[in-house]
Amino acid sequence: MTYDFDTPVDRRGTWCVQWDGITDRFPDPDLLPFTISDMDFACPPEVLTALGERLAHGVFGYTDWRNDDFKGAIRDWYRDRYATEVDVERLVFGPSVLNQIAQLLRMWTREGDGVVLHTPTYDGFRKAVLGARRDLRAVGVDDWAGLERELARPDSRVLVLCSPHNPTGHVWTDAELRRIADLARRHDVAVISDEIHSDLAHAGRRHLPWTRYGDGLRWALVTSGSKSFNFPALSGSYGFVGDPGDHAEFVRRMGHDEGLESPPVLALTAHIAAYREGGPWLDALRAYTYGNLRLVEERFGAAFPGLGWRVPEAGYLAWIDLRPLGITEDAGLQRVLVEEEKVAIMPGSVYGAPGFVRLNVGCPRGKAEAGVDALVRAVTRVIA
Repeated sequence: MTYDFDTPVDRRGTWCVQWDGITDRFPDPDLLPFTISDMDFACPPEVLTALGERLAHGVFGYTDWRNDDFKGAIRDWYRDRYATEVDVERLVFGPSVLNQIAQLLRMWTREGDGVVLHTPTYDGFRKAVLGARRDLRAVGVDDWAGLERELARPDSRVLVLCSPHNPTGHVWTDAELRRIADLARRHDVAVISDEIHSDLAHAGRRHLPWTRYGDGLRWALVTSGSKSFNFPALSGSYGFVGDPGDHAEFVRRMGHDEGLESPPVLALTAHIAAYREGGPWLDALRAYTYGNLRLVEERFGAAFPGLGWRVPEAGYLAWIDLRPLGITEDAGLQRVLVEEEKVAIMPGSVYGAPGFVRLNVGCPRGKAEAGVDALVRAVTRVIA
């Protein structure tokens, strides 16, 4: 089956954060957006068919996520995609990955405890950590000495690992994950691995689930099919909690303390259909978004050959370091992008890295071309 990623879908007027919510971050409501990390593509037709059939049933009562269809779809997805056997008895469910992370931080830390994460970092992590009144301890993605230093601090309790990493798109290797696990064991630090970008690793890169590395550790893996198959508004995520006691406590807190025992039935339906039937669509999507990223590489390479930007190892987010061109802060470039080019592109300061930009090219090729060309023109004017 062939899939159409070229035809635009009009998202305006659908209460969409990327298109209708631009003024949350930018001053002009009429900008062409390349911002929040969802895609401008419709869900796979297989998912839409399953959702339609479930809607036609007409009854949407309280639902149990601990059913064999949901658990089996996840088990088989990990077996087929990652050659990994997962224990579905360790499965948990939550409304979002960030919600699960926040719950785990409340379980495993106290106010003032240290939470270590890599920088640049997805801004949702920062909000979750600081909102829980924990001490955020950021280290560079390649700073292994800094990682050990922060993990070794007596009150560091948790490492939040983003795997693959957002915004850089780095896919952690087996050697790197083993090294992280060894450091966490040595310093008795729990690991929460956010793997929502895992299905988007590009050809030649292999995502490795954290379930392979948790022996002797307190750990959790949190994820969702919503990033890969573009249904975040259906509000559903899942994960695995390694220790049986921690697993039972997490389920108890979500069900009894948070009142989240019954999940949205359409989230379950979408996950099952995506994992059972959506593989070919996902493979086509990855190839298409890789093409968009190659477009960024080619046009930036032609305009700024010394920059040396390359396609990331995973995802559809182009994380671009403009500091070699003399752009070390966001204000001047953002002014040109917004006022002259009429595009919304996320500034690096959102992720703790002024002088970078994050360009979302999870969109039809024509829109991606408009975004990268606008960015090239804006950078050219700023450095002139």
